[in-house]
Order: sequence, then structure tokens, then C-alpha cells
Amino acid sequence: MIHTPPGSKPEPGPEYLQSTRFLDSDSDTVRRFAQRVAGTEASDIGRAVKLFYAVRDGIRYDPYSMRLEPGIYVASHVLAAKSAYCIPKAILLAAAARALGIPCGIGLSDVVNHLSTEKLKERMGGTTYFMHHGYAVLYLEEQWVKAAPAFNIELCTRFGVLPTEFDGHSDAIFQPYDAVRRRHMEYVKDHGVWSDLPYEKVDADFRAFYPVECMSGNEPGEKFEDGVRVA
Repeated sequence: MIHTPPGSKPEPGPEYLQSTRFLDSDSDTVRRFAQRVAGTEASDIGRAVKLFYAVRDGIRYDPYSMRLEPGIYVASHVLAAKSAYCIPKAILLAAAARALGIPCGIGLSDVVNHLSTEKLKERMGGTTYFMHHGYAVLYLEEQWVKAAPAFNIELCTRFGVLPTEFDGHSDAIFQPYDAVRRRHMEYVKDHGVWSDLPYEKVDADFRAFYPVECMSGNEPGEKFEDGVRVA
């Protein structure tokens, strides 16, 4: 596995095109998904944009689904689950991009969500600090661009936050303010880019920082958006 530290750019070598333990881009389900979404689009940027929106809005954002089980971070599993939090969604986007021949890695940064719900804050041990927020990093037209497909459009509308938009040319990361200028997302620490998910690092860091309850998965019938007020 290749790790590029913060402040440096990865070399777009073969490691960022290979199928891996978590980015299983050679699986039938991921390949079919990528090809279906891309359709007749010929350009890498056009295909990357289509993939971004398919993952952003087609996989429901659910932070309550966070568990420390390696299987839930495999791209083909994310497709089947149809809901996930930021890291698995980024993994699916990256794997689908690789399936179409677009070099892609996984970026991790720590963020503070100033608009986190009280229930999620309590579940996380009273903090609004989100360790290892995940996003895809795609190589398009000889430059690396970040793409965070975490929040689906329905959740953004319900929460009153600006959706993350992606044009393939500029970074698509969380907005610092919401639609009425309240502080929203603050990036506080960049961990760099990996050619595959550094699962052992994420596992160890989460276990050291968050309470066990944070990583227990959903209760039966529990949905994150049910606790979000309508904006």
C-alpha cells in the first residue's frame, strides 16, 4: 500500500489503478455499476462526475452504520448495503473510478461538524470531532482533485446544508458554512492519501478515540435522517 503524506501529491502509478482488498474494482458488481453510470460518456472527467453523483445520491449517508468490521468497507459491499458513512462511500467512488481506468486513491482528514445532531454527538462521546473523514482523490487531466460524496441531496435539503458539487476540475469537499451562513464543516487535520484504505490505522484510531457505542452499528429500524430536523 502506498501512502502519500499531507502536502505532497501522489504519483499516478499502477497502485492507483489496481483492484485491492477494499477497492475491489475488478468485482462484477463494481464494474457493472461503473459502466452503467458512465453510459456513453467518453471523457474521464465526464465519467468521474457521473460516478460522483451516483454515489453521493444513490448511497444514503448513515453515520450510525459505522462498525469496525473490514467487510463493510469493501466497495462491492457498499453497493449492496445502499447506505454507508463517508469512508465506505469514498471507497465505492474510488473503486468505480478505477474500474473505468481513472487513477484514484483514498484521502483522510479530521473534521469538526458544527451542525452535528445532538444524538450523534452523544453517540460519539460528546464530541463533534470526526476522525478520518474519507473522500476520493481522482487523477483527472493531469491533476489530483478531491471528491467527498458523503451527504446525499435529500439529507442536505433536510439539514439545510449546501450540497457538495463536483465538476471534475476543482476539489469537491464539505462547505464551511450552511445555506444560512452558520458554521458547518471545519477541516482540521490532513492525513494524506492512500492507494487502499489503511484499515488497521482507522481501526486503531477509532477504538482509541470513540466509545464502543459509536461503533456498534444501527439499532433495528434506526435511520440517521429521522433525527434531523427539517430546515
